[in-house]
Amino acid sequence: MPDALFAHPRLAPLYDAFDGDRDDLAAYVGIADELGADRVLDVGCGTGSLAVLLAERGRTVVGVDPAAASLEIARAKDRTGRVTWIHGDATAVPALGADLAVMTGNVAQVFLTDEDWTRTLRCVHAALAPHGHLVFETRRPERRAWEEWDTEDRIDLPEPVERRLRVTGVGLPLVSFRCTYRFAADGAMLTSESTLRFREREEVESSLAASGFRVLDVREAPDRPGREFVFVAGRGYSSMAPPIRRR
Repeated sequence: MPDALFAHPRLAPLYDAFDGDRDDLAAYVGIADELGADRVLDVGCGTGSLAVLLAERGRTVVGVDPAAASLEIARAKDRTGRVTWIHGDATAVPALGADLAVMTGNVAQVFLTDEDWTRTLRCVHAALAPHGHLVFETRRPERRAWEEWDTEDRIDLPEPVERRLRVTGVGLPLVSFRCTYRFAADGAMLTSESTLRFREREEVESSLAASGFRVLDVREAPDRPGREFVFVAGRGYSSMAPPIRRR
């Protein structure tokens, strides 16, 4: 089940508000250009920011997410109806022949077990064209990002909302945290519990190879240098595969 932050109808609209400008999305648009990707699958599309951005640039886009409340927001952003939205996880995605599949916002870390992660990779593999690509980010464990997560902030929408984030457990490779939201209008408090898995680079590379991918590049996240790995993997690539076209 998706976390309440994404699935609760009162919390899902707060995701974009608290997340601010999505500086990370420009890099994914650039990668889609670099790879010449016309058909894109956005796995864990959430509120649809990237999917809509790609569709506005003329691409055919499919967004899939298990949180219905987030998908409602995504559909509202898609005013031209150019994105195909699927409610579910990667197992709900048919063979699309997509040129590119993406997982942004560290979606790759929500798969806590090896079984769930492998199942997702294999479903994505099946949805791609023979020489399609998978690109995703994941936090570098050695940077210990969770040590900076205990925060409190506030946004003023039609009503002020306060958010308090606290780490509740660190037992690597898993890190758990709780977000508590207080709504000023009626004093309501809602809580979302989350757990993420921090995989080492070698573990990610091995899992990709076992699922039929070849790692073509491991990059920095331009907006978060030194903090994340950005994996670029190819489906069905042989040792004689051509290099990635850079633009």
